[in-house]
Amino acid sequence: MEWTAVIAEWIGWGIFFLIIFIGIILNFLGLFGNWLFLLAIGTVAAMSGFEHFGILTIISILALAIVGEIVEALASGVGAAKFGGGKGAMAASVVGCILGAIAGTPLIPIPLIGTLIGACIGAFAGATLYEYKHQEKELEDAMKVGFGAALGKVGGLFAKSLIGFIILAIAAWTY
Repeated sequence: MEWTAVIAEWIGWGIFFLIIFIGIILNFLGLFGNWLFLLAIGTVAAMSGFEHFGILTIISILALAIVGEIVEALASGVGAAKFGGGKGAMAASVVGCILGAIAGTPLIPIPLIGTLIGACIGAFAGATLYEYKHQEKELEDAMKVGFGAALGKVGGLFAKSLIGFIILAIAAWTY
């Protein structure tokens, strides 16, 4: 192999591992880390003629990335339900999570952290407001449901991150 090809290969693997590192961080912030894993691993697979990662590996990673998104999206609602909230509180926590993430991004000008904090506050606020207004619970009881929603959001982030590490383990195993 010519020296320029060796350098190009090292640069390519360096970029690959940088993308993986960024993906790990993004997962902990509730963003699209697993999709970066899929992109990086899929690119290596395609560039190597599927010598390094097979099509079954890519399909498995795609399925896990989808599962990770679903788990993260539903976690705040499940948390609200575990703390006494109904289906409405579950839906309100998911909506609050999305709106909170959108609002938190510009309001807390720390890159990505504002999105995460906003999502947790939004999940809390959505579930709390729903329970207080529509279920006519006492504020303290409504806040317990909101706390469950926020806790569920954090749990969802960790679950999604765990799925990300499973994706990386599958990639390492099938390399």
